[in-house]
Amino acid sequence: MSLLKKMSLAASIALSLGLSAAAYAEKIAIVGGQVHTVSSAGVLEEATVLINNGRIQQVVEGDSVPSGYREIDARGKVVTPGFIGAYTSLGLEEVSGSAGTVDARTEEHPISTLGAAFDVQFAINNDSSLIPITRIEGFTSAGTALSSTGQLFQGQGAVISLAGKFDSILKAKAYMQLDVSNGGADDNGGSRAAMWVAIHTAFEEAKFAQSYTMNPSADWHGLTTMADAKALIPVLNGQVPLFVKADRAADISQMLKLKLRFADLRLVLVHGVEAWRMASELAAANVPVILNPEYNLPGSFDQLGATLENAARLHKAGVKVVVGMDTHNIRLATQHAGNAVANGLPHSAGIASLTINAAEIFGLEEQIGSLEPGKDADVVIWSGDPLEVAQTAEQVFIQGKEIDMSSRQTKLRDRYLKRNKALPVGYTRP
Repeated sequence: MSLLKKMSLAASIALSLGLSAAAYAEKIAIVGGQVHTVSSAGVLEEATVLINNGRIQQVVEGDSVPSGYREIDARGKVVTPGFIGAYTSLGLEEVSGSAGTVDARTEEHPISTLGAAFDVQFAINNDSSLIPITRIEGFTSAGTALSSTGQLFQGQGAVISLAGKFDSILKAKAYMQLDVSNGGADDNGGSRAAMWVAIHTAFEEAKFAQSYTMNPSADWHGLTTMADAKALIPVLNGQVPLFVKADRAADISQMLKLKLRFADLRLVLVHGVEAWRMASELAAANVPVILNPEYNLPGSFDQLGATLENAARLHKAGVKVVVGMDTHNIRLATQHAGNAVANGLPHSAGIASLTINAAEIFGLEEQIGSLEPGKDADVVIWSGDPLEVAQTAEQVFIQGKEIDMSSRQTKLRDRYLKRNKALPVGYTRP
């Protein structure tokens, strides 16, 4: 490459970086909306959110704007923190039935006999078409993890930003997954009589491994591999939460007994169709619940106690409730939270179930989940109440930057709404 071309390329890169930095550093004022701060400030009926350098600078009552800020009119609209998808496979899966690798699933591998060592941070594809589909619905970050390993544990999940950047990891090794439902028992001996013995053994081995020299020459004959044991040590010590999928009350009871045996475990119940039956015990043990509140009919013998009041009853008992779904289609969680509110969950708890409660479970409450000074400016302007199915996200900001409010779905919609009728449908382009 000639010197002139190199200089031109360098200048172009510098200009691009400069423009990017300038956009990131922009001062923005979102003015006059009903602001749900999800903090001690509560809901401000007419307020202004000030964003500076990608972070929340201040939320002030009224609609006055300091000089130097670009004003965005949110009068008559609702402003919330960006929603958090608490339990997803975003970035790991496209279309389940398509050919090719689906990174949300693993097969047997010698690195792990129990699945604990698997780590999704290496598998996330930020070019997934599902990410823009999700973020234009008001979601700005998500926990994502394997949906299946066929082993005892479902590996280590990560929390990602949905900004679409290649380096999207907000927190790697953010949680460990364990399935003790019917599916987990089927994959691990065909009975809970085998599965729970394996769970206890795995944690006993992790306890032993804390003081064991873990290197390739070590004489290790455990049920777990060395990689599994290393992954379980921070879970055993409470540094990494353990997401336990269970529905029936008996399984939830066994999960709580696990904490009696290993006191430092930081448990999070996932799915929890019958969680309301154990509400007081979950509250006493300080165990949050990530649930899909839509279950009202028993889909299996695990779920005989299904009720639409699950979330409301848990909240009333003092359990921290997060609305999530074990799918890449997490954008529907706003509707689910709305249905939980329609069945007794307070509206403020519905908003918290998609924001600060999820952030606290992941240990990211100082960074995301509410509109408070110093936090990432993940903000959504809604046409109305975000828990109402007819309302939409009109503009989403991630770390202070306005995102493009289009996705593959909106482009396909526009393609066929405005197609060139002189051409066959297959030849029409967006």
